[in-house]
Amino acid sequence: MNFATESQALEFRVRGRVQGVGFRPTVWRIARQLGLAGEVLNDGEGVLIRVSGDQARVETLLRRLARNPPRLAHIDGIERRRYAGPLPRDFRIADSLGGAVRTQVAPDAAICSACAAELRHAGERRYRYAFANCTHCGPRLSIVTGIPYDRATTTMAPFIRCEACEAEYRNPADRRFHAEAVACPACGPTASLVAFGPAEAPDGGDADAVEIAARLIARGDIVAVKGLGGYHLACDATNSEAVARLRRLKRRDAKPFALMARDLAVVRRYCPVDAIEERELTCVEAPIVLLHATGPQRLPEAIAPGLDTLGFMLPTTPLNLLLIGRFEHPLVMTSGNISDEPAAIDDAEARRRLADVAPFALTHDRAIANRVDDSVVRIMRGRSRLLRRARGYAPAPLLLPKGFNHAPDLLAMGGELKATFCLVKDGAAILSQHQGDLENAATFDDYRKNLRLYQRLFDHAPSAIVIDRHPEYLSSKLGRDEAESRGLSLIEVQHHHAHIAACLAENGRALDAPPALGIALDGLGFGDDGAIWGGEFLLADYLGYERLARLKPVAMPGGAQAMREPWRNLYAHLKAAGALDADGLSHADDWKAFESKPLAIIDKMIAQGVNSPLASSCGRLFDAVAAALGVCADRQAYEGEAAARLEALASSAPDERRFYEFGISQSEPIDIDPAPLWDAIRDDLRQGVAVSVIARRFHLGLAEAIAKVAVRLAAMRRFETVALSGGCFQNRLLFESVHDRLCEAGLEALTHADAPANDGGLSLGQAAIGAARLIRGAVTRDGEDQTCVSAFPAALSA
Repeated sequence: MNFATESQALEFRVRGRVQGVGFRPTVWRIARQLGLAGEVLNDGEGVLIRVSGDQARVETLLRRLARNPPRLAHIDGIERRRYAGPLPRDFRIADSLGGAVRTQVAPDAAICSACAAELRHAGERRYRYAFANCTHCGPRLSIVTGIPYDRATTTMAPFIRCEACEAEYRNPADRRFHAEAVACPACGPTASLVAFGPAEAPDGGDADAVEIAARLIARGDIVAVKGLGGYHLACDATNSEAVARLRRLKRRDAKPFALMARDLAVVRRYCPVDAIEERELTCVEAPIVLLHATGPQRLPEAIAPGLDTLGFMLPTTPLNLLLIGRFEHPLVMTSGNISDEPAAIDDAEARRRLADVAPFALTHDRAIANRVDDSVVRIMRGRSRLLRRARGYAPAPLLLPKGFNHAPDLLAMGGELKATFCLVKDGAAILSQHQGDLENAATFDDYRKNLRLYQRLFDHAPSAIVIDRHPEYLSSKLGRDEAESRGLSLIEVQHHHAHIAACLAENGRALDAPPALGIALDGLGFGDDGAIWGGEFLLADYLGYERLARLKPVAMPGGAQAMREPWRNLYAHLKAAGALDADGLSHADDWKAFESKPLAIIDKMIAQGVNSPLASSCGRLFDAVAAALGVCADRQAYEGEAAARLEALASSAPDERRFYEFGISQSEPIDIDPAPLWDAIRDDLRQGVAVSVIARRFHLGLAEAIAKVAVRLAAMRRFETVALSGGCFQNRLLFESVHDRLCEAGLEALTHADAPANDGGLSLGQAAIGAARLIRGAVTRDGEDQTCVSAFPAALSA
């Protein structure tokens, strides 16, 4: 080998998601274009670039990498130092250092434009090939079975590369260089159309499986489609009968269906798409994007009953692209499951579970190793905000703020609903994909499987386990068992403190930063006093908190039943406000929601405290107002349905500026009392005010009360920053109204974007709190809190 001179050589350490994503070929190509000498290689910490040549050209190399990294790469940082070793006279991709490199597993990525072009070009060898991929796109997390990440540890292992694919894989100038899932029709997976039901799969003549499936959908059939991270159920979204049949057979009464369109032009027929929404629809993550359903054309009401938004995504895989290519309108592309079960990933399981829904399936012979649901985002106040973090985003790590650099490895177990878990390793938080609701046995099994997988993939050995304080959460029970069996420290974290810490961590709030006011609004969480919390104002840092204000607690008659039947919350609120006579019955006929309801029994339950826990829940307040307006009064078909429909109503009265007043107490902790609301709503209903106007007045009144309390507390407690978290802040009208009022008052508003505001972000906050306590020496092996530096030392043991 000819070597360059050793003088003026530099070495650059690149950290981040830079392995297995085409980073080394990109460095190689640019360096050769610039006439630089040196080498690029992987090692156990990322990528090393060793280079010699004109300094200006070296800087150009770095600038081009920073501005135009490969599609799936993410650079966390670049460190530079002098290099004294030998270098080749040209620029090469060198062998990896440190033995087997543990390549960071990238998220699954939507099909890139180059692969899409190959599918459409009849002269390409991957023409209409449903599994084309390269280093810029294709399956990652969904196919991995172990480490190091290479073909042998993925579900592509049975498919041996042909000579042509092998040549692409070995060629650094090819975009398929070291693309582990590279394949073609000669050597890769194949698609097939199979019958799930009693009917035989139709003979399509010369048509391939994808074309036959498209014909079945066009004639009104429901077809199961095997995707990246699980099966979908697909039907023609413009066919009202097919959509209604899918709802009935899937036993999904009202929860909105996701839609897939072949391109933006189709989406724009049903929803306007602004620049930010277009960017999200076409990005590598390809999430479902919630859009206003105000386009020139309409879809059947059954797609998203009672809502003013539609959830659209563009094709994520070559198979999707081929299937939807012939349709000039959207397809329903909803999860392949029954009701609240996890989506099917195994072929035999899909046949068993989905045969009564979909008579046919468009499937293939590449196994799905790990279930990964579609991600969901919503644009609020000019930013894309994740509501569900899964395909395209997980398991990409989130860097923890300053002060967490040397945090020990730990595992945070998350919550019960919309569950995720989180690993802390090397100063980063590795948030799992959305797991679902753990009360479903199959989901809980999948949660445990993924816990084991992540700990293998990231070589993770936690020193502590962090759980929610709720004693009955399955994730908390499992965490307790794990900590006990492995002899690890156990850290319990209050639910709303975790919400706020997640928002602080996501926004880079340093470990030693002063406390901020966290406003956490959600359905429920276990409070320090044993009551149900859900409308909390906590002055908090990572180590502790003080409860400064709350929504005034109101009974939840029937406990969990009140979460499903909003009329119960309306009755409890009216009773607490004194808007009913002593017997609870005299004025009940003012409210249609109470027709044929056992009010006398409910009244006794509240009076005697029988299965009627007090709750400061914002979610239950939304339920009560919805019931007052006749929205889902008897029953909610899914969690948050009443609130989502109430928001849609309010959004249809955009010109309304009046708002309802809330009571605000003078002493701390401050109570925000909705009692004045009920007479105002009753009066407006009697006067025939539109329910949309009433819904908007409620939203604006709640936002006004929240902001008033925050501003008052800021003056009293001298903080300048407010963090907004909890599932109620997925409501665009509430979020933007609160956000704008805080900013107008001169306060800094921290909000979620990269982690969900709902319980999907809970494990991130748990991880940050647990790491903070371990860094400050606040936890012993048995989990007992010890003295540490905190603004709220008393709260640590609360």
